[in-house]
Amino acid sequence: MQVSELLMGCVLVALGATVGTPARFFVSGVIARRFGETFPWGTLVVNVSGCLIMGGVAAFAKAHDLSAGSAAWLLAATGFLGSYTTVSSFALQTRALVSDGEHRPAIGYILLSLVLCLAAVGGGFAAGHLAFAGSGR
Repeated sequence: MQVSELLMGCVLVALGATVGTPARFFVSGVIARRFGETFPWGTLVVNVSGCLIMGGVAAFAKAHDLSAGSAAWLLAATGFLGSYTTVSSFALQTRALVSDGEHRPAIGYILLSLVLCLAAVGGGFAAGHLAFAGSGR
C-alpha cells in the first residue's frame, strides 16, 4: 500500500467518524432522556442500530465486490460505524450494573445486546442483500 492510499484511507475513516460520533451522542442521549439512565437503553439502541446498518453495509459490499480497504467500506464501516457503535460503553455500563448489585439487569443487558445485535446484523444483511442483489455487476 502506498503512502497516498494510506492517507486517503485515514481521511475517509476520519470523515465517517465525524458523522458517527455525534450520531452516537445524539441517539443515545435521546433514548436516555426518554427512557432513563437506570438501564443503558441508549447504548443498547446505538449498538443494535449500528449492527443493523453494518449488515446492510456488508451486503452492499458483497454485492459490489468491495474489499475491507475500499473507500465505501472505510467511510461507512470503519469510520462511521466504528465511531457510532461502542463496546467500551457496553462494558463499562455492564460493570456499573454489577458493581451496584444489579446482577439480573446486567445479565439481561448482556443477553439483550448479544441477541439483538446478532439478529440486527443478520436482518440488515438480509435486507441489504435483497436491496442490492443484482445491482453490483
